[in-house]
Amino acid sequence: MEVALVVLVVALALTFDFTNGFHDAANAIATSVSTRALTPRVALFMAATMNFAGALLGTEVAETIATSIVNLGGAGTHAELTVVLCALLGAIAWNLITWWFGLPSSSTHALIGGLVGAGIAGGMTVYWSAIVDKVVLPMIVSPLVGFGLAFAVMVGVMWIFRNAAPAKTNRRFRIAQTASAAAMALGHGLQDAQKTMGVIYLALLTVGWADPDQGIPLWVKLSAAAAISAGTYSGGWRIMRTLGRKIIELDPARGFVAESVSALVLYVNAFALHAPVSTTHTITSAIMGVGATRRLSAVRWGVAKNIAVAWVLTIPAAALVAALATWALWPVLA
Repeated sequence: MEVALVVLVVALALTFDFTNGFHDAANAIATSVSTRALTPRVALFMAATMNFAGALLGTEVAETIATSIVNLGGAGTHAELTVVLCALLGAIAWNLITWWFGLPSSSTHALIGGLVGAGIAGGMTVYWSAIVDKVVLPMIVSPLVGFGLAFAVMVGVMWIFRNAAPAKTNRRFRIAQTASAAAMALGHGLQDAQKTMGVIYLALLTVGWADPDQGIPLWVKLSAAAAISAGTYSGGWRIMRTLGRKIIELDPARGFVAESVSALVLYVNAFALHAPVSTTHTITSAIMGVGATRRLSAVRWGVAKNIAVAWVLTIPAAALVAALATWALWPVLA
């Protein structure tokens, strides 16, 4: 029973990773595709490759997920694995719901909400102070930084190129977007694949199949990287349309700035703060920031409002689904 539960948790974690990939493929490439800097298939292949590479660059975010959200110790192996399994069910359910409606919600916060909801339903200790420091504050600050920095950088770019020929400038920024989209995809792999690694690592620690002194096993890193890459390549066209066209009509310069700023925010959070921030929140707010440099009315705030509602609902909705799954499965599995 124990082995079967671990295998099921690993399978569900990789399924979540796959849904994360196709749900968040738009984060890396929507701006490049919408400005015609890259064709959709080329963009997806590039994003899948860079997601795989980014997933192997570090483990700090994974260790935050594994050790700083919920304490599974002392509850019994079956109970602990049940909580992890139900957390994944809650996260996957919310990913699929928001993908269906084309809303760029956060897979990161869906997973964290799932862990919190399943942990509470299973009677586990939730590290609320760590969640505030490493989840809630970055959730608030990162979009604000993304918006403000993208606005400021775009104003600077507009000033620098104020006398340049528009056609030549657009061609150059289309070329530059290849690099900025790759940087964004690398940051997505660095952030989001690590969350799946963290969940699998958590399950392996529970049954003693991983050594905390040795860190995350290589096979876990490779499988998580492969799953998110495969999901990315499968595409997320519904959300891509929302990010690339419905918030604002992007030009190559604005696309380049939004991607570059988002990538920078992701790297700082992963390497310096070890915080699992949302790539979705970061790129969406950056797109709004560059769009606002035209005029505030250029941003379609009605679409932005729908996205914001999905952001606010993500953690409680995923937590509710995970809690219901925990209550339903607890008598059977725990």
